[in-house]
Amino acid sequence: MDVIEGGDLQVPDAVYAYQLDGKGGTTPIDYENKVTRDEPCWLHLDYAHAASAEWLATTPLLPDAVREALSGESTRPRVNRLGEGTLITLRGINFNADSRPDQLVTFRVYMTDKLIISTRHRKVYSIDAVVNELQNGSGPTNSGDWLVDIADALTDHASEFIEDLHDKIIDLEDALLEQQIPERGQLALIRKQLIVLRRYMAPQRDVFSRLASERLPWMSDDDRRRMQDIADRLGRGLDDLDGSIARTAILSDEITTVMADAMNRRTYTMSLMAMVFLPTTFLTGLFGVNLGGIPGSGSPLAFAAFCSMLLALIVSVAWWLKRSRWL
Repeated sequence: MDVIEGGDLQVPDAVYAYQLDGKGGTTPIDYENKVTRDEPCWLHLDYAHAASAEWLATTPLLPDAVREALSGESTRPRVNRLGEGTLITLRGINFNADSRPDQLVTFRVYMTDKLIISTRHRKVYSIDAVVNELQNGSGPTNSGDWLVDIADALTDHASEFIEDLHDKIIDLEDALLEQQIPERGQLALIRKQLIVLRRYMAPQRDVFSRLASERLPWMSDDDRRRMQDIADRLGRGLDDLDGSIARTAILSDEITTVMADAMNRRTYTMSLMAMVFLPTTFLTGLFGVNLGGIPGSGSPLAFAAFCSMLLALIVSVAWWLKRSRWL
């Protein structure tokens, strides 16, 4: 369609519904508006809302192959060319309450030169950053510029999370140098977050690289250059992730070594204590035999003399262990 009627874009429970004005701002989508090639329109929907789900299933503006993709199960980041449009799936850091950042949110978008249909279920905070720019009049001016801004915001949040994980690993390393063992499960959680982020950010980097290399009609050369810069920046983040995963493996081995050394020291100490008291245990057992003929049984000083002998024996054994460098 060369022109899209504004009435075809009326979704009561849309999260956002804007028409870009070409100057960095937006205008509302009125029922009588006509969306032309120079004025792209953006609908951002929660596919779990009833009206949005019905619109996605029935609107003639979307190809049949796109309907299920915009509201289906979460997938890894990818990009597909579908005729004049492009279907893109991206992942973002989860900043929602009662959620961990590594439980990544999914963001799907179908784009043409004059229509942007994006969907999500959980809130994507990177989208809000672009919306704030649009409301301030400094946002994207066209479809390609919009996609680059979205990719930039997603990558910024991913880079911040990677840096936060890097700082946590440094704290664990510093604590381990002081023989402080991290809480149970702390290192395992960090390693899991690193692996999950690596799994989804690697294909997302490939998506950005493909968008930068393909000659999409609604992306200018400047948009493609910026998208390649974003892909390179995410690639550097992936290198940091690989290094952090390797460091967590070293940390795990070091923690195992520290714990084994602590156990060995305790076992060694208990063995030395047993050796120190072994002769005295033998003597007390021998003199505790309830038989006649025990030396000193008739002397009132025998018990004090026996205790003094035991004390001297303990000191002698301890001195011998010290001289032998066992203590």
